[in-house]
Order: sequence, then C-alpha cells, then structure tokens
Amino acid sequence: MPLYPSSRQPVYARRGMVATGQPLAAQAGLSILQEGGNAVDAAIATAIALTVVEPTANGIGGDNFALVWADGELHGLNASGAAPAGLSLGVLPDGRMPVHGWLPVTVPGAVRGWADLHGRFGRLPFARLFGPAIHYARHGYPLSPVAARNWARAIGIYRSLNLPELQEWFGVFAPAGFTPRPGAVWASEGHATTLERIAASGGADFYEGQLAERIGRHAEATGGVIRAADLAAHRSEWVAPISATYRGHEVWEIPPNGQGITALMALGVLDGLDLPDERDTARGLHLQIEAIKLAFADAHAHVADTRHSDVPVERLLSAAHFTQLRDRIGGEALDPQTRAPSTGGTVYLAAADGDGMMVSLIQSNYMGFGSGVVIPGTGIGLHNRGHNFNLEDGHPNVLKPGKRPYHTIIPGFLTRDGGPVGPFGVMGGFMQPQGHVQVILNTLRYGMNPQEALDAPRWQWLTGRNVEVEHGLGAHLSRELGRLGHRVNVQLEAGSFGRGQIIWRDPQTGVLVGGSEPRTDGLVAAY
Repeated sequence: MPLYPSSRQPVYARRGMVATGQPLAAQAGLSILQEGGNAVDAAIATAIALTVVEPTANGIGGDNFALVWADGELHGLNASGAAPAGLSLGVLPDGRMPVHGWLPVTVPGAVRGWADLHGRFGRLPFARLFGPAIHYARHGYPLSPVAARNWARAIGIYRSLNLPELQEWFGVFAPAGFTPRPGAVWASEGHATTLERIAASGGADFYEGQLAERIGRHAEATGGVIRAADLAAHRSEWVAPISATYRGHEVWEIPPNGQGITALMALGVLDGLDLPDERDTARGLHLQIEAIKLAFADAHAHVADTRHSDVPVERLLSAAHFTQLRDRIGGEALDPQTRAPSTGGTVYLAAADGDGMMVSLIQSNYMGFGSGVVIPGTGIGLHNRGHNFNLEDGHPNVLKPGKRPYHTIIPGFLTRDGGPVGPFGVMGGFMQPQGHVQVILNTLRYGMNPQEALDAPRWQWLTGRNVEVEHGLGAHLSRELGRLGHRVNVQLEAGSFGRGQIIWRDPQTGVLVGGSEPRTDGLVAAY
C-alpha cells in the first residue's frame, strides 16, 4: 500500500470531533461540544463561523445540504433554494446566464438549513451557536493562507468586471487599506449585526423580516429579480438519502437536485470491476476515470429538481444500469460528450459527538464569493447557484421560476451493515463526485486511514478525454494514461483537486479517527 508525504497524522478521540477547512471554525464547533452541545449543534456553529472566516467559499447568502446520523438512522436535509418567481429564460440577455451580478442569484437556503437542523436535532439554544461567528465578525480575525490567496484572486476578478452591482462587495470585502494576505485582519460589523438578527429570530428574519425586505428592496432598486416574497416562500426539504454498495459498505448521498448520484453510479460500476491491488496503476486509474465519465454523462442528462422533473433515480442506481455502463468501458479512453468544468467554492465539515451522532454538512456560495452582490449594511453576499441551470428548453434541469438548479455540493456518509462508519466530503464544484469516489476507494479498496485517504494524489476528469493529475502521480503514470487515449495535464498546484475531511468511528470501541485535507488550512479539532 503506498503512503504519501504528509506532515499530518490522523487524529483520534472519543468524546467529540469537528473537522473542517479553517482552524478557527473547527475550534468554534469544538467549543460547542465542550459546552454540552451535540454534533448537530457543533456542525451548525462551525457552518455559521465559516461564513465569517472563509467567505471566499461560502456565506449567509448561500445553500447547504446535510446528512445526519441520529437515533439509529441517516437523515438528509436539502437546504437549497429555487429560482425567484421573476427569473426565467425570457429575462436572460442573449439567452445566456451570466456568472456574476443579480441574474444567477437563487433563493439562499443556508440560514433556514441551520434553523431546521437545530429544530429537529439541536440541544443548546440556537442563539448560542452564533457566538464565535459574531465575535470574529465584530472584532476581526487573521486570514488563513488559502483564504488569503482566494480572496486576492476574487478582488482581481471583480475589478475586471466593472459591474455597478459589485460596488458594495468592494466596500465590505476590499475596504481601503485592506490587502488580503496571510495574517491580515478583516472584520465586518454588518455581518455581525446580521448574524445577531438571525440568531434572535431563529432564522425567520432572513426570510420574513427586515433582512428579507432589505434583500428585496436592494434587488428592485439595482436590477435584480429576487423579492421578499421569494424568500418567504422558501422551505428546506427533508429527504431520504440514496446509496450504492461498494465492497460491503453503503455509500450515501443526498438525492437530486444534488449531483451525489454521480459518485454512486461510478462506485456501482467499479464494484463489479477487478481493480489492481496497487492503487497507482494506469489500468486502475483508467477504469476509475472511465466510470466517472459515464456517470457524469447520465447525471448531466437527468439530475434536476425532482419537484419539477422525473429523475429516474432507481433506474440509474440499479444493478442492470451499472452493468450497462460497465460494458461500455474498454481499453481506450472514451469521449462522453459532456464536461465537468473545474469551478466552485465550497466549505465542508464533519462532526461527531460521544453519544453516536454524526454530521456531514456542506455549504457554498458556488464560485468563490458567489455572485458578487452584497446587500448594503448586512454583509450578506449572495450566491450565483443559478448559473448551473440548463438553458435548453425541454431539458430536465432547464431554468424555470420556483425550480432548484442542478447542485454541485454533496455531503457523503459511509455505513456498514446498517451501522455508521462516518461522514466524509471533498469540495470543489464538479470535482466533488470524483473526490468522493477516490477517497472511498482509498479507504475500502486500498486500506488507508482518513489522513492517508486525503493525502493521496488525485486525478480530475474535465471534458472529452482531458484529465488533470496531481504531480504526485508522476510522469510515468501520465505517459501510461496517454497511451490509453487520455490527454493528461500534470498540475503542480493542488487547488483544483478539491479539499476534504473525514471522520470514522470504530464500531467496537467508539473511538473516532479524523483526517483533514493537506491542500487546505483545515483542522481536526477533538477532545
């Protein structure tokens, strides 16, 4: 079994654990556990803190999804929002969905997601979970290296756009005298005040109160189509998680409109293939890449909001379908006539407590800071999730008012024989299903602990026969993949290959073991 260079070792604990990509947020969640909160309380506190300490990837104006192991079963929450009533194909300029500005803004679901998770599973008072985030927003905190790098990149992108609706973003996230570098201190009083309003109202103010009115008024005054009525109509949805079996374990995802079914299809295909005993072989990587290509082709053809479209989930996850896909894999790379562009900006967290509750939660503004639209005086940066709608009339994922778009963010969970193993996730747009497949293979096929499974170098399929690999896979493997028809690009930077966290629980001892991505500023906080 190969081991990969890392300065990190897995973390072991019994009473509780939180793992995420920003150290201050992980410690915020741990402090809630130490105060007597459960894993859901800790997860919510971590998620709220992340909107402050990693706004480069998520915010109050984004979406989230969660898988919660509680009371002997797995629960799923879809807290993604829909297109506003005023957003349709007819309002798009030249029939195109822009990346930034008002048009790609869908109703944010994250705040209601926090409230709904707490209402069903929380133990501590809801307002208590906001304490660390409010403190960091009001008094400031020093930027971590990854956040500083992404922050600087966003400033360059937004300056090049010269859109009037982005001016508030510069006032909040690039004020005079502030340069995003590691250790630079950033604060936002507007963000702190908004979090206090959300905390005091149990989230209601964001959807039915003053905050909702401010979002609607600002949109109406500056060319947006979202209104307070769209926010008032929003609801989260408790869903039955979907799964596929791999090597005697059940891998779980949120059903569509999320793309987690992509990972399940690929794993279902790979479960019937004889992968080499060595992890890093051209044949083994070829089989994995081909499986994910075929899974993406199906996902892009079918994944949509099931409230508006008939998504054939049962058929796509059937043994017969896995066989059909498996039979299409040959000795040379295929062109699946679809693509998985390397875009995204997401935070993931895993949490577990000493009583057996475990949480897998993912939250995002989509592309970095999202749309670039910030509501004056609030610190609320809105996501651009509507960019993932299909604009082809008749497609299951076609843009329609009140419809949720195809969603890239996916929390994962692993069980065996009806009992929990634990939460896992890998961030990064369309890299996420590919990351899920690779960490599950690393764990179940190649016997790695959580830290090793995250350390291992990754590949990423993009489009056609084009594949990127991390430099750790080496020139030799890249040449071998090239002989199989893949067009391989070796990347020296690891940023596009996703970031992730894992927590597993030993079913006999109850001991937790966690890992955090070496490609991030992440931390496993435990006690």
